[in-house]
Amino acid sequence: VQLQASGGGLVQAGGSLRLSCAASGRTFSNYLMGWFRQAPGKERESVARISWSGGNTYYADSVKGRFTCSRDNAKNTGYLQMNNLKPEDTAVYYCAARSGTGYYTSQRYYNYWGQGTLVTVSS
Repeated sequence: VQLQASGGGLVQAGGSLRLSCAASGRTFSNYLMGWFRQAPGKERESVARISWSGGNTYYADSVKGRFTCSRDNAKNTGYLQMNNLKPEDTAVYYCAARSGTGYYTSQRYYNYWGQGTLVTVSS
């Protein structure tokens, strides 16, 4: 499956952005989907994860209550709604997909990656 992330940009603290991840090539609903981010000088970290049907989600403590991930399998697209953004949310955001069973948040379990989209939050 090929992934294309979009929706990043510059926003003031307290603002919102919605990232999209468009999938092509395979049946999107067969893939676990994760969102990750990498801030300057830091390692890439898991942000959120959503199950195949959308019924099971995971959020990192740093974004819990502010970020919501969802997916529309009919449109082969996943979303990450980010509200109340903070300067520390500044990073390149990646969507990723994993085939097979099981719920995973670690990046090493994800087979497919989008190219990343930059989110910059100004104070």
